[in-house]
Amino acid sequence: MKFKSLLTFIFAIFLLTGNTQEKDFAALLSFDEKKAEYLYHFAFDCIDQEYPNKLGQVLGDESYLSPPRSLHPAFYGCFDWHSSVHGHWTLVAILKEFPDFKYKDEILLKLKKNITKKNILKEIEYFDDEHNKNYERTYGWAWLLKLDEALQDWDSPESMYLHQNLKPLVALISTKFTDFLDKLIYPIRIGEHSNIAFGMSFAYDYAIKYDPVLAAKIKEKAKEYYSSDFDCPLTWEPGGFDFLSPCLQEASLMQKVLSENEFQKWFKKFLPKFAKKPSDFLQVVVVTDRSDGKLTHLDGLNFSRAWGLFELGKALNNKKMNSLAKEHFNYSYEKMDSGEYAGAHWLASFATYALITNEACSKLTVN
Repeated sequence: MKFKSLLTFIFAIFLLTGNTQEKDFAALLSFDEKKAEYLYHFAFDCIDQEYPNKLGQVLGDESYLSPPRSLHPAFYGCFDWHSSVHGHWTLVAILKEFPDFKYKDEILLKLKKNITKKNILKEIEYFDDEHNKNYERTYGWAWLLKLDEALQDWDSPESMYLHQNLKPLVALISTKFTDFLDKLIYPIRIGEHSNIAFGMSFAYDYAIKYDPVLAAKIKEKAKEYYSSDFDCPLTWEPGGFDFLSPCLQEASLMQKVLSENEFQKWFKKFLPKFAKKPSDFLQVVVVTDRSDGKLTHLDGLNFSRAWGLFELGKALNNKKMNSLAKEHFNYSYEKMDSGEYAGAHWLASFATYALITNEACSKLTVN
C-alpha cells in the first residue's frame, strides 16, 4: 500500500510539473503587449539607421555609387534591404495586433516618412535597372508581399494610405515572381535566403487573398517541384549558416497548397517517422557567437523552425510538434537582447512571426 501511495504521489508531482511547464510555455508564447513593446524597438530603431549597410548591388558604372538612402529611400535601414522591409512588416504587424499600442504615433510617423509615393517610385527605378532586375530575388520579394498583406489585412486609414503608396512596387514584384517561377525548373533547397519554398510560402499567404494569378502559379509550381518528394533528410540539418529548415519550409508550403487529406498522405512519405517523435530529428540549435552575422542565423533558424512546427502541429493535430516549437522559440527569444546588431537588425521579425503563427495555430486544440 505504501509503495502504491508513493507511486501515486510521484505521478501527481509529474502531472503537476508537466502542467506547470505547459503554463510557462503558454505564457512565454502568448503575443501580449509586453512582448510587442519589447520586440517593436528592434525594428523601430533600425528602419532609419542607414549604416552599417550591405547593399548587394551590381554596379553598372561609377554613377551607381550612392548612399543607401539615395538608392533605397523607402527601405535603406536595418543593414540590408530585405531586413528593412520586414522591419516595416514587424511594426505594421504590431499595430494591427494592438490598435492602441503605446508607441503607435511614433511608428506611424516613421512608416509614413518612408513609404511615400515618391520613395516607392525610386525603389521601382532600382528594380527596373538592367543590372539589378533580380535584386532581392526571392527572399526580399516575399517579405515585400508579406508587408503588403499585413497592410491590407489591417483595417485602418493609415494602412490603406501606405498600401496605396506601396502598390506599384508590389505589382512589379508579383510579376517578377510569376515570371521567375515560369523559368525555374528545379527548386532551390538551401537553408538561407534563396530557399524557394520559403519565398513561395510567404508569397502564397499574400496571393491567396489578393493576387489570384500569383496564387495559381505558386500552387502549380509547388506541386511540380515537391509532390514526388519523400524521406526528406532532416537529420542533415542544420547547416552552419542556416536560418531556414529546407524540410520544414517545404512542408509549410505544401500544407498550404494541398487539401488536408492530400497533405497528410504526402507528409507520411516526406517525413515518415517525424510525427511520432519529432525531437529525435530536431533539437534546439546553439549559437556560439552573436556578433557573427552568419552564425547568428541559427537564432533565426530556431524561430523559423518554431513557426513551421506550429503550422505542422495544427495541420497534423500533433502536440509533440507544438512542444518542440516552443523549446526552439524559448531558447533564442531569451537571448535576443545581446547588444549585437548582427541579430538585432532582423531577429525581431522572425520572433514576431513565430508568435503570430502560434496565436493563429493555437485556436485549434491539439490532443
